[in-house]
Amino acid sequence: CGLSNLTSIDIPSNVTSIGNSSFEGCTSLTSIDIPSNVTSIGNRSFAGCTSLTSIDIPNKVTSIGNSTFSGCSSLTSITIPNSVTKIGNFAFYECSSLTSITIPNNVTSIGKETFYKCSSLTSVTIGSSVNYIATDAFNYCPELANIVVNSNNGVFNSKNKCNAIIFTSENKLIKGGKNTIIPSDVRIIGEYTLLSLNHYQQ
Repeated sequence: CGLSNLTSIDIPSNVTSIGNSSFEGCTSLTSIDIPSNVTSIGNRSFAGCTSLTSIDIPNKVTSIGNSTFSGCSSLTSITIPNSVTKIGNFAFYECSSLTSITIPNNVTSIGKETFYKCSSLTSVTIGSSVNYIATDAFNYCPELANIVVNSNNGVFNSKNKCNAIIFTSENKLIKGGKNTIIPSDVRIIGEYTLLSLNHYQQ
């Protein structure tokens, strides 16, 4: 971003797409109003916006691109609408101030290292349609203590530190930690699935 002193911006209401790296590196940007007509947000659109504290994504957006909010270290809250079906790789990588996230029911996949090093993340709610979580999606999240999965099989609630999570063929999540039970319907266990997060803490 060539305008390093830019603190806020109003995007015209007729804009329907935000291109790749549009606001990348705007380190002074604290707020932005995305018009309701926007349907797509490109890769790295807000990457490195270290002063951005919150953002609302319009209801017409269907996917969050790769590294869209990567490095937004001051981002404490974000609203993901039900229209979103895919969250890309590294989308919230190193959003170290993000404390909770709700993934809507229409999202079907969570990309690689999506919430990697979200060191303040304590609570995650995952929608009922998610059937794939990529490698290291929640790695380096030492404070993650509560995961709620709204699935057809009921609600999963982890009250203890969640060191690892894996998906089963029936869209159920289980917790890795002191007492790990792997259901008989598990078909694939991904790389580093049960590698304790404590291994990474310095």
